[in-house]
Amino acid sequence: MAKGEYPSDDSKIGTSRRALLRGLTVIPVTASAIASPWEGALAAFHQRYEDEPAKLERTKEGRSISRFRYHNAERWMTTLEPDFFIEPRHAKEALHQAGFVTQQALCAYLLDMGFADAWNARHIKQDIAKALAYANACGFGHNCPDMARLAEVLSPYWKWGYHYHEWEEDRPRTGGFIPAMITPLVRALVDRVHDVTGHPRPKGCQRRPQEARS
Repeated sequence: MAKGEYPSDDSKIGTSRRALLRGLTVIPVTASAIASPWEGALAAFHQRYEDEPAKLERTKEGRSISRFRYHNAERWMTTLEPDFFIEPRHAKEALHQAGFVTQQALCAYLLDMGFADAWNARHIKQDIAKALAYANACGFGHNCPDMARLAEVLSPYWKWGYHYHEWEEDRPRTGGFIPAMITPLVRALVDRVHDVTGHPRPKGCQRRPQEARS
């Protein structure tokens, strides 16, 4: 196994997750075999959302796509951090960017857990709240109330795109979120994906100060 492929042993959650998934990248297995701790939760979500049951199969291809999605999230995360987004009047643009970054990050996690890319495209789409719910049901462990509330505001994130400027009525509400609140919440979620998947950060992305000191 390549160095850095999975989280280090100093994280109890990362360790238990790695122990559960160890050895499963070679031989794909179904959800009933790999995800027994989450089987009930997944079944409940499938029924709630009327989704086709997901078969979790961890493969090298899935791991590669997961890493690509995570890197995409990291690179686009930089668009949330410039001074342009400091002012509250830019909230809708920040929400659109946040939606894309969060969707990429959460799909990276789901792919790493064995969800198929085609299943994500068909059932997750741009529903950030749904993606977060599925991820947490499968051990993501990011139970931040503010992020959950932001996910509801973001979903589906296409509504914050350029068409938003053309609407006269029924404009989506920001939920009181302004860019200064949005960026740290999304940053924490992307960092969480980095921590639990063990994907290396893309070249040029700065590590968090606490990581640089370790």
